[in-house]
Amino acid sequence: MGPMAADQLATLAALLADRTRARFLLALMDGRAWTAGELAEAADVTASTTSEHLSRLSEAGLLVERRQGRHRYVQLAGPEQARLLEELLAYLGPADPPRRTLRASTADQALRRGRTCYDHLAGRLGVAITDAMTTRGLLTADLAVTDDGLAWLGRELAFTPPASRRPLAKACLDWTERRSHLAGTAGAHLHAHFHERGWVRRVGTGRAVRLTPTGETALHDLLGVRPPD
Repeated sequence: MGPMAADQLATLAALLADRTRARFLLALMDGRAWTAGELAEAADVTASTTSEHLSRLSEAGLLVERRQGRHRYVQLAGPEQARLLEELLAYLGPADPPRRTLRASTADQALRRGRTCYDHLAGRLGVAITDAMTTRGLLTADLAVTDDGLAWLGRELAFTPPASRRPLAKACLDWTERRSHLAGTAGAHLHAHFHERGWVRRVGTGRAVRLTPTGETALHDLLGVRPPD
């Protein structure tokens, strides 16, 4: 790798080094499209500051813009960008401040129990599902879908592999558990299936999710998984 690669790495590092842009990216890891106003409120910055930061992130290919009528939305450009952020967080490790409010501590525990990582499930919930699928031979040790796994996904979750360049399954390093959870089209479909049936529900307005009582029963019946502590 030559000077061009070094320049690209330095540019990316400079983008991520700004606290406001980092907050925007972490908020967008929930997989949803956000308006500039929503991101400004979440990061507690002005609209003009938000516009400048979003333009830089979009120019770098980290975000994409979507328009719906008069409204402008932004979201992460894709699963690879979410995976990059998740792995950077895992590399950084825990950095809890010495003094925390009860509200902050409760929110942190909710994220660790279960959350979205772009369009798939992460945290203890995501890892528990991945472990159960591996134990049952639905995934290999490196998280490739087996023939039995593909049949199970179709039978139990109505999954049909899409015509896409995105991998069917991919290991995504979980930043809180320091182990891999399932990503790829199979991981995205699993999360969508759970969400559509009301088996998981968002906690507040962030990325945290929890199993509903119906979801607890369904997950136990499907994979023998109990809700994360």
